Amino acid sequence: MAGTCHAGRRLGRVGIVGREPVIMAPTDSDASPSGGIDLQKRREMHSNHSDILIIGGGSMGLAAADWLAESGAAAVRVLDAHSPPHDQGAHHGETRLIRLAYGEGAGYVPLAVRALERWRALETATGESLFLPTGITNIGPAAAPFVRQVAASAKTHALALEVLDGTAASLRWPGWQLDGATSVAFERVAGVLRVERILDCWRERVAASANVTLTARAPVVAIDARAGGGYEVRCADGRRFSAERLLLSAGQHLAPLVAPLGIDLPLTRVRKTFAWFKADARYAPERFAGFSLTDDELGIYYGFPDIDGAGFKMGRHDSGQPLAPGEQMQAFGEHPDDLPELQQVIDRYLPGVGKLKQGAVCQYIRTPDEHFLIDEPLPGLIVAGGFSGHGFKFASALGESLGQWLASGQASPELDAFGAGRFRG
Repeated sequence: MAGTCHAGRRLGRVGIVGREPVIMAPTDSDASPSGGIDLQKRREMHSNHSDILIIGGGSMGLAAADWLAESGAAAVRVLDAHSPPHDQGAHHGETRLIRLAYGEGAGYVPLAVRALERWRALETATGESLFLPTGITNIGPAAAPFVRQVAASAKTHALALEVLDGTAASLRWPGWQLDGATSVAFERVAGVLRVERILDCWRERVAASANVTLTARAPVVAIDARAGGGYEVRCADGRRFSAERLLLSAGQHLAPLVAPLGIDLPLTRVRKTFAWFKADARYAPERFAGFSLTDDELGIYYGFPDIDGAGFKMGRHDSGQPLAPGEQMQAFGEHPDDLPELQQVIDRYLPGVGKLKQGAVCQYIRTPDEHFLIDEPLPGLIVAGGFSGHGFKFASALGESLGQWLASGQASPELDAFGAGRFRG
């Protein structure tokens, strides 16, 4: 499904998502005249059944929909409470890192390798720049579990990894101020994904498909099992949709939606922050790699070079403020730790980073072990969530696996490790 997703291409409404204007493809829920039920909603009342229903058109939902659009094998409807891309899920903020030598466990490596293959394929198909091969530096004490796991993942899967001490790394990347006791593992093939641009591409490809319909601004409030098999969902405005198979990838709403079905998912919502800062020429993409930093005193951080003049971007991976589903998040700066926890890292390690340009908030949906939760708790009902702040890089590969599961009814063995059974007993 070749095509482009340039911001200048007129496909529908122009909206503001995050800091950049984006083009939002028209959807059936966008055509609403004032008053009454519009023509499209009348049609939905009579043709609201599909083979597959996806609740949540964010990273995983749209990735699965994109795969199903390419396969063309089933009638698919995607429901989203907002209009993706948006800042209510886990895909805003312009960029994400993709690493292959994975510090969270060697079992993720084959999935990461497949994901990078599919990101590059999406670039080819769309003509868009979606992946920037900046490389990634994994930085911290040599004895830190994350740093050791990066090396173990590289060794297990024969990945190229260059290891330097902090002094040598500071000479190579002058944006860092590291001591000789620090270990730096550089992965050249890793880099940065342009997340909102990716969501735009998926949305346009879905809109151009013959078998997938995206219905925006359709918040789902209830799911019921149908007596004859399959599921029916009800939206806040009373619309109902049904399907034989259902993928629930609704972030913070996942656990509350399945609780009435007797399904208990151990998910916690956490407020997180990130920010962009002014920076000198040392932080240009050709002179500074993306990074993951572990500091035994300060915490775990990630960051990006200054891409397209946006500024040096950094966030904290650990810590955060717990939130209930649906609870309003404080804006950046309203919590006393927001800027200080980033500034302390800048002051210690990053001599060319200057004043704050702007900050933002996001949310992690965490599992107790911070590994993903992907399972089929009831026949035909697949849940995908708990990505714990490190899921987006895998979305292209997980979308493929989830799409195949929805289409065939058979789960890929590569998803077995993410089952909910590990939290029982």
